[in-house]
Amino acid sequence: MKKIRFVIGTRKNRNAFFTNTAAGNSIPLSNDPMVELVLFPENTAGLSKIYNIAIEESINDPAILIFMHDDVHMLDFFWADQILNSLNKFDIVGLAGNKRRAPNQPAWAFIDEKFTWDKFENLSGVIGHGKCFPPSNLSVFGPPGQEVKLLDGMLLATYSETLIKNNIRFDERFDFHFYDLDFCRQAELANLKMGTWPLSVIHESIGNFGSEGWINGYQTYFDKWKE
Repeated sequence: MKKIRFVIGTRKNRNAFFTNTAAGNSIPLSNDPMVELVLFPENTAGLSKIYNIAIEESINDPAILIFMHDDVHMLDFFWADQILNSLNKFDIVGLAGNKRRAPNQPAWAFIDEKFTWDKFENLSGVIGHGKCFPPSNLSVFGPPGQEVKLLDGMLLATYSETLIKNNIRFDERFDFHFYDLDFCRQAELANLKMGTWPLSVIHESIGNFGSEGWINGYQTYFDKWKE
């Protein structure tokens, strides 16, 4: 079995990560010697920067890379099998996404700056929200297992070799907002196949759309891609 390497940044120190975060509480339950964790504790750098560090380190130590937020509860007992199965079908996998990409799109699920939801038939994936199981609500965006153009960055999985071979990195101009959309745009240009997959998780955050950081990120994203 190929190594599976979680890459996670957290503002907590290392001890607090394992006791006080969703990811820190759920990942160790695997007890699998092939599961590794690259943790960036007390992190103040952008996610793109630390994700790129992990990609570079994988050049001589290949693995399946799972870029994941620290507020994600991994609930699926068979998550490793699910990740492996998903990467037999897609080059890059997430849990929610959009089958199309629209001009001036401010997020994978919205079609305009008023945060108008895209149509159900264009969306894919299922994510639980809340602080514990059972989730406080279940977001059913659309059937998972679909090929998409855009993925939510809460969890992104791929073979490290896929990124190295195609010279894909996260753009460090994007710290927390828009790094996922930009990453997907790069993958699209490289003709990589992206898709969603059914995996049971609970995400504690519902996003921070419209904040000052989000607005700055959107402007940078628009300046780069012109749409």
